[in-house]
Amino acid sequence: MTTLPNGPVVLEACVASVADSVAAAQSGAQRLELNVGIELGGLTPSVGLLELVKDAVEVPVLVMLRPRAGGFCYSASEKRLLIRDAELLIEHGADGLVTGGLSTEGLIDREFIETVRDVCSEGELVFHRAFDLIQEPSQAIEELVELRVDRILTSGGETTALEGATRISELLCVADGRIVVLPGGGIRSTTVDGLLEKTGCTQVHGTFKTLRIDPAGHVCGGDFPVVDAEEIRNVREILDRFHSGSL
Repeated sequence: MTTLPNGPVVLEACVASVADSVAAAQSGAQRLELNVGIELGGLTPSVGLLELVKDAVEVPVLVMLRPRAGGFCYSASEKRLLIRDAELLIEHGADGLVTGGLSTEGLIDREFIETVRDVCSEGELVFHRAFDLIQEPSQAIEELVELRVDRILTSGGETTALEGATRISELLCVADGRIVVLPGGGIRSTTVDGLLEKTGCTQVHGTFKTLRIDPAGHVCGGDFPVVDAEEIRNVREILDRFHSGSL
């Protein structure tokens, strides 16, 4: 039988605007991951956006550090940009940073992560789904613990967290409370209960998006993703029922 968490399951929502942030926080998200370009997998937002989001919500706001779409093996100039962005974002109120860097061999870019950790000395540091590309995830967990990373965002190496639930359970055992394993990938109100039952995870991450049409967007595409507040409320309800043992 799955062990119930000691406290409510933490719900983290991926957001890309002030409106997204307010909707997510009001609907039950306890922590936000701020990005732009979510349709590209999430990119570094501006300092201005961070400031406005921090003014609008009271929940912690972590910020994505990712300079471009594609993979996670960054050039020296890209890493300099990311470190400078990290400094500015922390200076302007980010509660933590979300990033991931890999070497050309597909291993953790230790020097890069160490530098980001130094910049984010007082905030939370999350290694994102670049983790799912690493061939030896158990060994990677040990490295990330050593690097003082707080959380790992992972789908268990599969397209969705539910499909990767077996691997996520294994990673939770390896982590053994030393680092948080945060399932993410395709989490919706229709799948989160199965993920909870299979893993006993204490936190979940999702984008919870719907598409909105921009009436003036015919030149470059007319729709864009926004937070689906009802979906977040539905997930929050399921998480609370799971915690109470009534799911």
